[in-house]
Amino acid sequence: MLHIASREHPTVKQLAKLQKSARFRKQEKLTVLDGIHLIQCYLSAGNFPSILAVSETGQQHVEIAALLENCNARNKTQIIRMSDRVFQKISPLQSPTGILACIVIPDTIYPNEPVNQKFCVFLEAIQDPGNLGAILRSAASAGADHIYLSADCTDVWSPKTLRAAMGAHFFLKIHTDCNLAETAIQFQGQVIGTSPAAAKHLYQFDFTVPTAFVFGNEGAGLSTAMQQAVTDMASIPMPGRIESLNAATAASICLYEKVRQDMLGIEPKSLS
Repeated sequence: MLHIASREHPTVKQLAKLQKSARFRKQEKLTVLDGIHLIQCYLSAGNFPSILAVSETGQQHVEIAALLENCNARNKTQIIRMSDRVFQKISPLQSPTGILACIVIPDTIYPNEPVNQKFCVFLEAIQDPGNLGAILRSAASAGADHIYLSADCTDVWSPKTLRAAMGAHFFLKIHTDCNLAETAIQFQGQVIGTSPAAAKHLYQFDFTVPTAFVFGNEGAGLSTAMQQAVTDMASIPMPGRIESLNAATAASICLYEKVRQDMLGIEPKSLS
C-alpha cells in the first residue's frame, strides 16, 4: 500500500483536478467516486477502480476496511493511504467520508448500436447536476436501459452528478454528445416529449409499447428541433395551483407511469 503525505504528489494533483475539471475528466477518461455507497455500487456492478484512496481516519472504518480488503484480494486496484490533511485536498466534501475511488469512464457505444430498445430516456440540455443525477436514478429504478444525452447537457460523469445518481450510472448504458433529433427518428417505437402546454396528458398514452421519453432543459423545455422529431407530446396534469414541476420530479412521474402500465396492463384513459 502506497502512503502519500504530500499535497504536491502527482496523484493527489490528478485526483484534485478530476474533481474540478470536466475537460480534464474527458481528456483522461477518468472520474472519481466519493464515499462508501458509490464505491460499493461500482463494485456490485462487477467493476474495480483503478485507484482507491483512503484517509488515515477512514481506514479505521469497518465498511471502508472491508472495501479495501475486497479490492486488495482481487489485485486490480492500486490502494493509496493518505494523511487526513492530504485527503481533504482531493475530497469534494467539507466532511470527507474517508475513501475515494478513481475509475475509468466507460466508452460510449453511441451511435454504433441500433436504437431499438424497449424503454429509454433522451435528455436535452439538462443543466443541473442534481437534476441529471436524480433522473438517472429514477430511470435505472424504473428499468430503462439506455440514456441518450445531448452535447449541451451538464457533465454526466461529474462528482456532483454521480453523487445525485447514487450508483445508477453503473446499471445504465449512457450515451453522450448525441444528436437527439436524429436518434429520435431512428428509434423503433414512440418518442414522447414533455411540455406543460401539450394537449394530451400523460395518462392518455399507451406505454406498454416500446417508448422513449424526452426531457428538456429546466427552463426552456425542448428545442423546436426536438419537438418536431418526437412522435407526440404529453403534459402532466396539475390540478393544484403550481404552474410547473421540477425536471427530475416530472421525469419520475412519466417513467413510473410506464412502469405502472407494464406491471398492471392498465389501458390509458380515452381522450373523451
